[in-house]
Amino acid sequence: MAVDQLDTRILRLLLEQPRTSIREYARILGVARGTLQARLDRLERDGVITGTAPALSPAALGHPVLAFVHIEVTQGHLDDVGDALAAVPEIVEAFSITGGGDLLTRVVARDNAHLEDVIQKLISMPGVVRTRTEVALRERVPHRLLPLVESIGRTAGR
Repeated sequence: MAVDQLDTRILRLLLEQPRTSIREYARILGVARGTLQARLDRLERDGVITGTAPALSPAALGHPVLAFVHIEVTQGHLDDVGDALAAVPEIVEAFSITGGGDLLTRVVARDNAHLEDVIQKLISMPGVVRTRTEVALRERVPHRLLPLVESIGRTAGR
């Protein structure tokens, strides 16, 4: 979908000030509230805005260990294993991938022993051939989309 400069300004505000009211966003942007609401509705309908939930910290919730677990799956069992992964609360994301393995999961744990327990649970799932785990030491670039939004906005202005 095409994102223009006003969309970019709207998205920037949503990312920087997520708890601001629609009326205040409209005032800051210098547009009518109806215009802003129509833009927001379109951005949601087109899948650009996918939610309004708060960002939560697994570490603050008592799960400071972050690991990426690559999972190799028996051929023909990708969907079954994917469904089984959804039942493991410590798996916060899972992706089908190319390269070394079939799935990549982002796993959080209370400590290394808990991480081992989660990995053992994964290994025991029907269809899982093997896993490979990488533990994150420190976050170097936090999840962010603002630089991408700004880059798209600059391109839209041309």
